[in-house]
Amino acid sequence: MAISLNTDVGAMLNKVPQVTLIFWVIKILSTTVGETGADYLAKHVGLGTAITGGIMAALLLIALVLQLRMRRYVPWIYWLTVVLVSVVGTQITDVLTDKLGISLYVSTAVFAAALAATFAAWYAVEITLSIHTIVTMRRELFYWLAILLTFALGTAAGDLATEALGLGFNLGVLVFAGLIALIALAYRLGANPVLTFWLAYILTRPLGASLGDLLSQAREYGGLGLGTAYTSLAFLAVIVSLVVFLSFGSEKKADPGLITGRA
Repeated sequence: MAISLNTDVGAMLNKVPQVTLIFWVIKILSTTVGETGADYLAKHVGLGTAITGGIMAALLLIALVLQLRMRRYVPWIYWLTVVLVSVVGTQITDVLTDKLGISLYVSTAVFAAALAATFAAWYAVEITLSIHTIVTMRRELFYWLAILLTFALGTAAGDLATEALGLGFNLGVLVFAGLIALIALAYRLGANPVLTFWLAYILTRPLGASLGDLLSQAREYGGLGLGTAYTSLAFLAVIVSLVVFLSFGSEKKADPGLITGRA
């Protein structure tokens, strides 16, 4: 069945989950899986960057088509798509940096500009960036493009901070967690809820990546030495458990704001 770009608001139920504490937990864990999972497949399994990238891109395409064909939010499909977007977004930045030798300063600036352009086009067409109104195919396409760019931007900015600027894994976790806390405080003081949501969403990527590196990297590099395999499997297990919980229960609505992302 062909996918139609239906632009009638109300044509389908909102395709994005309520943004509760569980949402943020799964989001951070998925970014960690994106960081450690891609490294494990490319280096330890020996698939290499190109093959790993091709496999992940194909899986993402399948998951995205399945997600787009749904008429409502289905937890396992939505979060599978997020995890795969995380892996692919990470790989895009890694290819630009490691294979093409593009500076992290340049890739961070380019992805930031691309994300800003996406938001501008989205708002110009739909007059909203709220994730609580993803009720048409066009809005959902804007949404997933923005999500992909947030992962790519978060990877570039995170690597820039922890590697090029020398923050390291330990300090990186504290810095990015602190920035998210400041954004939450800004919302409480009256900052725009849509802006604070998307800023927090971007920053969860480098936070998750720093956390993944801290847990998986060898002790001589500043990590805890758990390895990418164990870290990825442990976080995937938590993600699966939470998604199963969401699938058989109902997400409780949180207070409006950064946690809910309401505008």
